[in-house]
Amino acid sequence: MSGDTPQRLDSLEKTLPRASYLDEAEFTREHAAIFESEWLCIGRGAELTQPGDYLAIRLHSQSVLVVRDETGELSAFYNVCRHRGTELVPLSDPGPVRGQFARSIVCPYHAWSYHLDGRLRGTPHLAIDTDGVALHNIELDEWGGFIFICLSGKPDLSLADALGTGTERLARYPLSDLRLGSSITYEVDANWKVIVENYNECYHCGPVHPELCQIVPAFKLGGGHGLNWDDGVPHRDGANTFTASGTTDRAPFPGLSEAEQTHHKGELFYPNLMLSLSMDHVAAFYLWPQGAEHTRIQCDFLFHPDELVQPAFDGSDAVTFWDTVNQQDWRICESVQRGMRNRVFEHGYYAPMEDYSLDIRRYVREKLAEVGAECS
Repeated sequence: MSGDTPQRLDSLEKTLPRASYLDEAEFTREHAAIFESEWLCIGRGAELTQPGDYLAIRLHSQSVLVVRDETGELSAFYNVCRHRGTELVPLSDPGPVRGQFARSIVCPYHAWSYHLDGRLRGTPHLAIDTDGVALHNIELDEWGGFIFICLSGKPDLSLADALGTGTERLARYPLSDLRLGSSITYEVDANWKVIVENYNECYHCGPVHPELCQIVPAFKLGGGHGLNWDDGVPHRDGANTFTASGTTDRAPFPGLSEAEQTHHKGELFYPNLMLSLSMDHVAAFYLWPQGAEHTRIQCDFLFHPDELVQPAFDGSDAVTFWDTVNQQDWRICESVQRGMRNRVFEHGYYAPMEDYSLDIRRYVREKLAEVGAECS
């Protein structure tokens, strides 16, 4: 900041090394250690309401199927038939794909069928003892209406322990009650950690997000230094939400504190759920890395059901504003990714106001260490 004693560049904290952002072999190790081992958010339970409703998604090389059964419970399975390995729901791209099974899950290859809870039901023209035979199960849990799965078998931590104290800071937001109003999927040519690092700091907000800083001037003051994310960041006087005008006809969520009705909150739940919370809507970002230099991001816009049923409901004021901000973020992240390909790049640096971005460095190193790997 102006007036401070200048710091030497090499005194700043360093980011992860070049290979962590660019190398496909490094990405494969990292994906196995994190995205195939930790609790991962894949969507909203409220999008699967009826028996037979399903969501299928490919997470790098792993294919997952989530199904609502006759009892109303959600179950997750590997999207693979026990017979020959066919995808039960064919995925021509990573998805997610939503649909509904009529009465059972039927393999499209040889018509082996399974109950909605995964138990083998029938094998045409073949007598197989179905007792004890089922689809390969995946651990599933929910928080705040979000579906989480863990591909590692029995997770080391419960979902509540894995999510940590961030859930306490959001306790007054009625997340479980919210419903999907709109959704946008983005294909971003950047490493997932570049996107998380960008989300974790507002040093870039002044140069990159002029519209956002009109609503929340604090984002650009001192390069975003000293923002209190735990309590929320105040809007300008007269503004209370993330729209172009900073206002909306939608009512605040019931139960919010006075500060939460005029402040913006953000939470990152590693490794792939980013939540940005206004008093009337929530933008939920799910990150699904596709490779070292490409990430698919789904952004769901969640509103209170009392607002969604209003005849005049129109959430486009929030969606349009967020799409502008998102596109700005993705463009600058893609520029970072291209810049890192230059042969002179070895690592970046974190400025003091980017302390939150250091979390991704610690997180990745810890997870790789747990499986006996290191950042190269």
